[in-house]
Amino acid sequence: MDNTQMKNIQWFPGHMTKTRRMIASNLSLVDGVAEILDARTPLSSHNPEMDRLIKDKPHMVLLNKSDMADEPSTQKWIAYFKKNNVVAIPIDCKTGKGIKSFLPILKTRVLNETIQKRISQGAVGMPIRLMILGIPNVGKSSFINKMAKSKKTKVEDRPGVTRTKQWVKIDDGIELLDMPGVLWPKFEDQKIAVRLAFTGSINDDILDIEALSMKLLTYLSAKYPAALVSRYKIQISDDDSGLDLINKIAIKRGMLLSGGEINLERAAITIIDEFRSGKLGKITLELPEDFSNG
Repeated sequence: MDNTQMKNIQWFPGHMTKTRRMIASNLSLVDGVAEILDARTPLSSHNPEMDRLIKDKPHMVLLNKSDMADEPSTQKWIAYFKKNNVVAIPIDCKTGKGIKSFLPILKTRVLNETIQKRISQGAVGMPIRLMILGIPNVGKSSFINKMAKSKKTKVEDRPGVTRTKQWVKIDDGIELLDMPGVLWPKFEDQKIAVRLAFTGSINDDILDIEALSMKLLTYLSAKYPAALVSRYKIQISDDDSGLDLINKIAIKRGMLLSGGEINLERAAITIIDEFRSGKLGKITLELPEDFSNG
C-alpha cells in the first residue's frame, strides 16, 4: 500500500502563456499539426488545451520514446487513437524507429485531401507546412533534427528549453514549425502531474524527488515487479510501501551516510534517473482503461 504523501504539483512558467498565443496565431500558416506524445504516458502528455487551439486543423499523433514503452501497451494506445479517428504512429527519435513511416502516412492519411486539392488547382510547388506541438521534454526538437538529418534545433534534456518558434525545411517539400513546449495552467488530476514528473516534463527543482521516487516504486512493484527485481536484485512483498522499497534499494546499492543512515536523496535521484534513461526496461505508466472516458 502506498501512503507516500506529496504536495500538489503545479508548474506553468510565464513564457507558456506567450506560447499558447503563438500557437493560435500561427495555425493559419500551416496545413496540419503533429502532436508528439510520450508513448509511456500518451494521455497524460496530451495537452487538453490543444484540442481547443487546433480545432478542425488536420492532425496526427506521434508516440515518441516508444522504445522505452512496452509494445502491447503501445498497440492498445494506437487502437485507442484509431477509435477516436486520430492517426497515431510509434516512433523513437533516438533510434530512428518509425521515422521513415512519418512522411508517407502524413501525405496519404492525414493531408491527402489538402494535397489533392492543391494538385487540382495547379498549386503543385507549394510546400506542405506542419506545426509540431508537444509538452516540454517530449522530443519535438529531436524529432525535427531526425527529419532534417542535422542539428537544426537546440536539444537539451531539460523541460522548457525551446522558447521561440523555428521553421525547419526538410526533404520532400515539407516545412516544420517547431513550437515551444507548453503545459496547461493547472493540473486538475494530480495523477497526471505525477506521471509527467516521472518522465521529466516538469522541472525537477519544484519536486520532492524522494516522494516522487517512492510513488514510482509503488507503481512499478504493482505493474512491473520483475523490472525492479532484475535491476536492483531485491525481494518484493505485496505489503511493501514506497519507503520500504527505496530503503531496500539504497541498502543493496550501499547508499549509506556516515553512521549507516540511508541516503534517501541519492537513492531517489538514482531511481528516477534510471527510469528516465530506460535502464529499468520497457515500461508504460498508463493504459486507455485507466481513464474513465477512455
